[in-house]
Amino acid sequence: MEQLMSILDVVNGVIWHEYVLYIVLGVGVLFTLWSGVGQYRALTHGAQVIRGKYDDKNDPGAINHFQALSAALSATVGLGNIAGVGVAIALGGPGAIFYMWLVGIFGMALKMTEVTQSMMFRNTDNPDEPHGGPMFVAARGFKDRGMGGIGKIVGGIFVVTLLISTITGGNMFQAWAVSDVTSKDFGVPVQVTGIILAVIVGMVILGGIKRIGAVAGRIVPFMCVIYLLGAFYVLAMTFDQIPSMLVLIVKSAFNPAEAQGAFIGGSVGFALLWGMKRALFSSEAGQGSSPIAHSAAKTDEPVREGIVAGLEPFIDTIVVCTLTSLVILATGAWNRGEEASYKNIGVNVIQADVTNTESPSWTLDARYLPERSAEAKRIEGDWKTGIETNVFMLLEVDTVNEDTGTQITRLNGTAHFESEMGDDGTFVVNWDSLENPTPPRIVDHGVYVEYPGASLTSHAFNIVQPGMGKYLVVIAAWLFAISTMISWSYYGEQGVVYLFGTKAVLPYKFIYCLMILVASAGFIKTDAQLDNLTALGTGVMLWANIPIMLIFGSLAMKAYKDYIRRLKSGELDSHAPASITDVVEGKDVE
Repeated sequence: MEQLMSILDVVNGVIWHEYVLYIVLGVGVLFTLWSGVGQYRALTHGAQVIRGKYDDKNDPGAINHFQALSAALSATVGLGNIAGVGVAIALGGPGAIFYMWLVGIFGMALKMTEVTQSMMFRNTDNPDEPHGGPMFVAARGFKDRGMGGIGKIVGGIFVVTLLISTITGGNMFQAWAVSDVTSKDFGVPVQVTGIILAVIVGMVILGGIKRIGAVAGRIVPFMCVIYLLGAFYVLAMTFDQIPSMLVLIVKSAFNPAEAQGAFIGGSVGFALLWGMKRALFSSEAGQGSSPIAHSAAKTDEPVREGIVAGLEPFIDTIVVCTLTSLVILATGAWNRGEEASYKNIGVNVIQADVTNTESPSWTLDARYLPERSAEAKRIEGDWKTGIETNVFMLLEVDTVNEDTGTQITRLNGTAHFESEMGDDGTFVVNWDSLENPTPPRIVDHGVYVEYPGASLTSHAFNIVQPGMGKYLVVIAAWLFAISTMISWSYYGEQGVVYLFGTKAVLPYKFIYCLMILVASAGFIKTDAQLDNLTALGTGVMLWANIPIMLIFGSLAMKAYKDYIRRLKSGELDSHAPASITDVVEGKDVE
């Protein structure tokens, strides 16, 4: 696992170079200006479209605008909003949220453009089962320019990146996060969670896009309401902290927040990196995945569905991600204090390998885990038997880390219960080691608990109301993960159809469910490992899709301006909105 993570570190260092982030943001700015701030149309006209005001049952497509939006949102409003925001703040600090906002705003323009393109070039030979996405944009768009061979190659490259992202971020990330938080809060073995997820997802995806759309149309509104009500409760309890936290987000985006507690620091560049990475992963803006779901929408107006798609980054990033970030910041979970201490027991830095004098490595001589503090017990209970608890201590090394802007670093350890130790057993820690020319200095003797991803959000809820995160976040995590996984399975399926035809769909679905079991096997343990996996999928898709967007962007913008002209002049047919029940169930287009 360590060797794999080292390889992913190198690869992600290239595909997530800071210049790549600037390019993606720049493309978002480009289409914002080109469309005349089309975000406004998404928030106004887009809201009317999803109410069924422009639906026509005779148009080609399989599902209505609301169900297409729900299917796409079920892939975006997910664990990226719970776990991804936690990762961004834990590693990049409060300033990362500011850059998430930028991606959310300009991502609306990215999403509008890429979906419009896909709707223009989708395959509707079978009106009830249309196929679309950037691969079809490339294949058919280049063919129209007399370069069909190049189009097939470019489309194939995109599909390869799509399948990488499907397996990593769309599947394994979700399965791991759910199994991890369920294990930590309820002691359910991660393998059991994996089996349950695989069965549920398998039952849904075998029904195709119509079943996916129907399930998503019901799950997404329900899961959003449940989660948002919990978030509003926590923010009501910490209302006095919200103004200062909003100020902290903006200040930290340009002036790194001081290292304190469990947060060991984050430079401006690091905040930018983590904010944009997690926002792009969460909203999928510019990634080219959502256009696949939207291509199933029943409409003969490509721009109309593009405008609907513009709502996604707003709902996902500006609303849901912001609420999660405020919960984590206002409760102090991001810079939480120690949960146990070696002050009264004693701990020393010792050389891990006394034979290596050229590159000495250091560890701790503390074998036993101290008793958890009274406050930590109130929030999370006592140390749990039967599962491993990832902990860390803070050490000061000789050099400043460019990413964090501080000399403080974490020394990780794994705590577990050993029944053989003493009469009743006890908790012991196996500490990692780190290289440093001289012995590192112990900062505060405190033992901190690692709360990766969704676990940090759960901990934040528990600070306000002990036990709340245990149920709310776990329930939300299950709903979010299932909805995301079923939507991403469809994305990957369309890529498989493009490359291999419909005969490969059933084997693909089997492999997809199998990877859920692999991800839930307990191999991933930390935020950094989790990010390595998801960053790979998101990054390679951006590299493939952004060039396609730029090459065919003028076609989308020409169609967009013509549609807005006809909308303003009243040329577009409309009727009274359908009932909410009919819209949710898709009866308005039956």
